[in-house]
Order: sequence, then C-alpha cells, then structure tokens
Amino acid sequence: MSRKPQKQNAPAGKKGGDDERADSLQAVILADSYETRFNPFTLERPRCLLPLANTPMIEYTFDFLANAGVQDIFVYCGAHTALVEEYIRKSKWSLPSSPFNSLEIIRSTSRSVGDAMRDLDSRHLITGDFIVMSADVVSNLPLEGALAEHRARRVADKNAIMTMILRKTDSTPQARPRRSAASFMVDPIKRRCLHYQETPQYTDRIDVDPDLTLSHPGAELRNDLIDCYIDICTPDVLALWTDSFDYESPRKHFLYGVLKDYELNGKTIHTHIIDDHYARRVRNLQSYQMVSRDIVQRWAYPLCLDSNLLVGQSYWHDRDNVYKEKNVILARSCVIKSETVIGGGTSIADGSTIGSSIIGRRCQIGKNVRIDGSHIWDDTTIRDGTRVQDAIIASGAIVGQSCNISSGALVSYGVQLADGTSVPGSSRITRAKRKRDTGEEYRMVSSDVAVVGKGGEGYEFEELDAEEGYEFEELDAEDDDEPKAVASPSRLYSLPDLALSSSSISSVSTFSSDVSIEHIQHSKSGSFATSISKDGQDDGDFHHDAASSVFDSLQRGDASDVVQLELMGLRMSNNASDHQVRCAVVAAFMQRVQQLVDTQAKGMGEAVSEVVKKYKELVKRTIFDYEKETKDDQVDFLLLVQKDAVAREKGESILLFTAKELYELDVLEEEGLLQWWGDERAREAELEGVRGQIKQFVEWLENADEESGSEESE
Repeated sequence: MSRKPQKQNAPAGKKGGDDERADSLQAVILADSYETRFNPFTLERPRCLLPLANTPMIEYTFDFLANAGVQDIFVYCGAHTALVEEYIRKSKWSLPSSPFNSLEIIRSTSRSVGDAMRDLDSRHLITGDFIVMSADVVSNLPLEGALAEHRARRVADKNAIMTMILRKTDSTPQARPRRSAASFMVDPIKRRCLHYQETPQYTDRIDVDPDLTLSHPGAELRNDLIDCYIDICTPDVLALWTDSFDYESPRKHFLYGVLKDYELNGKTIHTHIIDDHYARRVRNLQSYQMVSRDIVQRWAYPLCLDSNLLVGQSYWHDRDNVYKEKNVILARSCVIKSETVIGGGTSIADGSTIGSSIIGRRCQIGKNVRIDGSHIWDDTTIRDGTRVQDAIIASGAIVGQSCNISSGALVSYGVQLADGTSVPGSSRITRAKRKRDTGEEYRMVSSDVAVVGKGGEGYEFEELDAEEGYEFEELDAEDDDEPKAVASPSRLYSLPDLALSSSSISSVSTFSSDVSIEHIQHSKSGSFATSISKDGQDDGDFHHDAASSVFDSLQRGDASDVVQLELMGLRMSNNASDHQVRCAVVAAFMQRVQQLVDTQAKGMGEAVSEVVKKYKELVKRTIFDYEKETKDDQVDFLLLVQKDAVAREKGESILLFTAKELYELDVLEEEGLLQWWGDERAREAELEGVRGQIKQFVEWLENADEESGSEESE
C-alpha cells in the first residue's frame, strides 16, 4: 500500500490525523473493472489507463472527485496494480498541490466488486460517508446537491444508507428513448428505490411485490434511467456486503438483495436523478465510442480536450471541433475533417485524409492514408496507402503499406501488420496471451502469418482459452449502461416508440451465415419477440439491436455520422461480420421506406430517394470492394434488398428504385449490379418474382457497357 503524505501545517482548530479523516469526505475508486470487454487491450493495461480522447480514463474520475470536494481517496487495484501505482505516483494527484489530503493505493486479489467491498470493510479505513465509483466514469455533475440530500436523509433516518446517481436516458443527444435493461421502482416524493429488476432477455415481464404497490400507491416504475455507477454510501453499506458473503455485483446482487430483504434489515436506498448534466460510464466499446464523441463535441463541458486535464497537454479548439496540440506536422495536401483530434508530435503526410478520428501523440501517418471514425493511440505508425475505417489501433502498432483495416477491427499494442494485409472487422489482433499459472499477467506468443502477413507480429485473439484457466465474467442485464446491448452475447431491448407495420424489421434472413431469423412480431407491449435458430442466437441479437437502432435513427432524422457511430459500436462489441452489418442496414432502410409510403402517402420512388440520399454514406461504409474486380459486397447488399422485397406488396418497385438510386449516387457500381443480376442466388425461384421491373434497367446497363466496350476497341 502506498500513501500520499498528509498535508502539513493544518490551520489552528483543525483536527489532524485520524480525527481529521473522520470529518472528511472519502471516496473509493474501483480501478479494476472485473470485466473483459476491452480485451485484448486489457491483457496488457488496465481499462482505467486506456486513453479516452487521448486522456487516461482515470483522469476524468479524479477530476470529478476533486470537484466534489473529496479529501481522502482509496484506489482499489486488482489486475495490473503496478501500472496503476506507477501512473498515479507520477501524476499531478500525488503532488503536494493535489486537492486530496491522502491518496492510498490498495493492492487486492479481489475477483469481483463484492470481494473488494468486503476487503475494504475488513481494513476499517472508512469512517464516514464515502463515494464509490468505477475508474471509467466521465461526469461533469456537481455533487453538492446529491451529497446534501444524502446527509439530510441520514440525519432524519439512520437506515438511509445509500444514494444512487441515475440519469434520464434523454439527457444527452446520444441517449435513446428506449427502455434500459434495468427497471427501478421509485417513490417520487421520498426518492426511495423500492424495487430493482433486470429485465431478462426476450421478455418484458417485471415482477413486483403487490404489497409494494399497495403501500406506495404513488410509486413510479422507471425504465428510462441509466445507472451512472456513482453511489454515496454510509459505512453500513460495507457491513451489509460483509454479511452477504455471496454478493458479487453492486446491482444484480447487492441492490436487489437489500431491497428484497427490507423487512429484515430495515435499510433504505435512495436515488438522485439528473437530467441536466453529463454522466456516463465507459463499460464497453460502444460507450467508448459514444463518450469519446461526446467529449469532442463538448457535451461533457468542461471535460473537453482544450481543458488540458493532463500536465503537458496543449490542445486548442478550432472550428468544426478540430483539436490539435503543439508540434503537429501537417503536409500541405493532407485533409483534416471535422471532429478530429491530433496529439502533439504527430505527422501526417501528403494526400492523407483524417475524419472523425482521434489520433494520439507521436504518430506517423504516411502518404495517401485514409482514416475515418477511428481511434489511433500514441506512437502508432501507419504507412502509405492504408485505409482505416472505424477501428481502434493501440499504442506502438505498425501498419504496413496498402493495408485495409475494416470497421470494427481491434489492433492491440505493438502489433505489426505486413504490407498489403487486410484485417476484417471481426478481428482482434494482439501479441499477448493471458497467463495465470505464473507471476506474469500475460506472455507474448508466436505470430500467425495468416493474420498479420509475412514478417508481421501478432495473432487472432481468442475469447476463451480454457487451458489458461481464465474465467470471463458472467454477462447479465446489468452489463449495459446504455439502452441497447453492447457487450453481451444475448440481449433484447424494447422499443416502445416504434410504430412498425406487420412487415417485420427483421424479415431479412442471411445468405452466408447460420442465422435464420424467421419472424419478429411487434407486440402490443412495444417489444419484439424473436424466433431464431438456437445456434444463431448471438447473431440474431446483433441483427435485432443494430437494425432497430438504425431504424430508430432514421425516424428521428439523425445525422449519418451519428448513426454510423452507434452501428459501429454495436458491431465492434459483438464482433459482427460485414454481412451482418449490411443485413441490419437493409432491414432498417426498407422498413423506413415502407413506413414513409404507408403513413405519409409518398410514392415509392420519393420514399426511397428520401432515405437513400441522406444516408448513402452509411451504405458506402458497408461496402469494401470498390477497387476489386469481384463485387461480392455489392452483390450481397443487393441480395439482401431482393430478399426483403419478396415479403413486400410492392417488392418489385422497391428493388428497382433502391438499386437505381444507389447507382446514381455512385454507391453501387455498374459491375456490382451486373454481377448481382447474373448470380445464381438472385435467380432462385423464391426471389425471381421481384426481378421484373428492374430487368429493363439492367438491360440498359448491359447495353451501355457493350457500347462503351465497342468505343474503346475502335
């Protein structure tokens, strides 16, 4: 354990030592997430030290606690304790000028939050009210109001042991007006939480004790709240954790158990609901994307890049939310688009284009490189002609010339990709492998040439290595702090605001995967009941969540880049294939077109044009064969449209107008349309019926191609 020295020369009349601590506000930071959602990055570094908008996540937590007036902090470490200790020791929070009286790092062998809380209780360090939060929370919330409410309740009732900070889902632009996985029953007068339940997958059933509704007739059942994982507690909370030795999760076990056993323990837990400040936990890859974007777009102000939270940072804010540090070298012909961050010492060569991306310090970007919607961490090298789309590349990685990093790919520390390597979106490439049977936390393994190319370094990370004896956390409904599934392999959320017709949003079935999505009905309760094959359950969950998310955004008219951000977050966290992403986009597009035709009396051509023109970039980012002779991606996209059209009354028209509009917008190429037309799958009996109207358009393309060929030969 290490401790920051107590501040000297306390003013007269102030208590010192343990007496002073008894009157101070304390906080416990859980530096170990006890989760594996950020693998393979967290094989080598703890999540709390991963860069979020080029600043380690734990910095946002320290800043929040400093603004809340916390004096004493205990940082609970598990995995990678030495790295956390070293970082904090060198940070401004360990300097004499730090706002904290003491900052102690606690080494622990805990395997869950419950273990950490019981260990903390046994150390007798907590002397009064304290805050518990994870080291991956970003918030600009002034905590004075919640603290005052908590203390007032504590004076009036010693059994009021905890206050949870919750946020309404519509309090930020990225939040979705759909139901969260968790439901809270709250007394709006006393703000007491009466019941907590995590919605089981594929059901809307919520079981509430009838006596609760009778004894609290004004209670509200809230499923529009997102848990910020910021709790204000009394020491009694630790005692309850100790008494319940089998509790592991702070919500699924502790909260649920305390509320259920109220008649036995008499303890109450209250809520503080916010809707005018920012608070979000980075629990998965999707929220990592979204919080990064929120910081760049200044929704978390003053937690912005130009606030320069780290000593030595020198960001300045330019128009279109472009941020640059000192000593950035930009070639004359490179293009820096909106919402881009570039760290100091980074150089970008001629002809390269960077857009909606966060580039770390000392990165070397070669010529004619294109980076869109990606996170490139410090000291990364990307050589000439490479394309990186919606991916994360960790520090020290080297990407060779003319590589293609597809949407959703994760490239971990020090990985080297040989020239011309293509990385599919489902890939997670690392050099490290977890090792539990020695003192090491991980070890380096031999490279796989098929993955990184000849001369490269790295291999495809496998989620479960039984021989290493490593257990991954149980995934449950609590795993999501966002209103839709991100890291869980199986989750279904309700969409009460969607008015869907009987033509299901998931009527598209896959051609190349094992998933068979037979039917999804929109029930009166506002949820979707899914019937999928057992083996394809995970893929079906991604399809449902992704298609529903895109469709919801189309209805609201969200910007294309916002829709893309959410879709790629889902894609990365579920390791979905390019085909699955196209499947979700087609389902949402076709359903929106049908909705415009049915509810706004628009013609089919007008409806297709309205949807496709605004969101053509969303389709483009699912197609990666523009420079190839074989147009497999474009053929796949058209097959999905064709399959969807079969189930619609005016299927021939929707297929014709969609293909024609995408061709005119240069999203689909002539070669792609012709290859689809000649594909055997497109001529199957069940699909043949919708090819009638488009036949003339295809013949026109063929004739134009022949005429062009004749002119060239002449």
